[in-house]
Amino acid sequence: MKRQTLMDDLLAWLKAAAEPTRLRLLALLDCNELTVSEITQILGQSQPRVSRHLKLMAEAGLVERFSEGTWAFYRLSDNPQARTLVRSIVDMVPEADQTAARDLDQLELVKATRAEAAASYFSENADDWDRIRSLYTAEAKVEEAILDLLGPDPIDLLLDVGTGTGRILSVLSDRIQRGVGVDSNRDMLAVARANLDQSGADNCQVRQGDMYHLGMADNAADMAIFHQVLHFAEDPATAVREAGRVVGRGGRLLIVDFAPHELEFLRSEQAHRRLGFADEEVSSWCRAAGFDDITIKHLRGGELTVTLWLARRQGTGTPGLRIVEQGA
Repeated sequence: MKRQTLMDDLLAWLKAAAEPTRLRLLALLDCNELTVSEITQILGQSQPRVSRHLKLMAEAGLVERFSEGTWAFYRLSDNPQARTLVRSIVDMVPEADQTAARDLDQLELVKATRAEAAASYFSENADDWDRIRSLYTAEAKVEEAILDLLGPDPIDLLLDVGTGTGRILSVLSDRIQRGVGVDSNRDMLAVARANLDQSGADNCQVRQGDMYHLGMADNAADMAIFHQVLHFAEDPATAVREAGRVVGRGGRLLIVDFAPHELEFLRSEQAHRRLGFADEEVSSWCRAAGFDDITIKHLRGGELTVTLWLARRQGTGTPGLRIVEQGA
């Protein structure tokens, strides 16, 4: 029965792809997730025509549609067989094909527009970002600590909850098969897309979503990360539990946030809901979410201490706790 279903799917995918405009669309979506307006700009075709092609391919399961407010984005399907087929087809497009070359040139213009919007956003908020970053050890040291703590273990699907600028996806992109960043803020998602474009992290995507309802299947991810996110959360324990639902057996959860502090201006001026977290508190959330092996690392430097909690679902039922380093 499964073979027949896959054969039916294969025939539907091939039929949906077998049209010049749809082949161009698949080649573009293999590079980026795009809005309908961006696609019409690239192809030079009307919005109704583009939408009709996209709808047909979405119904066949080759592409997926997702909404952010009034915007709609399209990307390749998460189905691994469908993605493999699309990439095999796209790889057969001749490099000398002038239409494909023009499409890619137009795609670069779209990316440049995204980058300009991201730069504008950061220029407006730079003072606040710089002020907060000056309070703790350099971001480069935090990222180095993340890479060191994760080690060489393979990661198929990484979920970055509250992805923000997409920086963590960029940092880890060469260690993962696929990355998905989720954020509720559309402005930040625009920044993340521009940053992922610039870093060449084409194995990563971002989407609008809620940390309490991630919209992913149980056990879908190998790893989830909260990087400087939980101090904004109304209910961080619930967010951790939802991430635990998505992470499969043997998977890992990494939380990077501040240790307890007394900088009240971060609450009043920067909307921090919590002024840091104690090791025991975060560890208890991880255990409640089904992770039974926890490693803690502290990075001291400046007025704030950054803490990394790495939790693994071993399934042994025997809780483990290690503090592997104190100091930056």
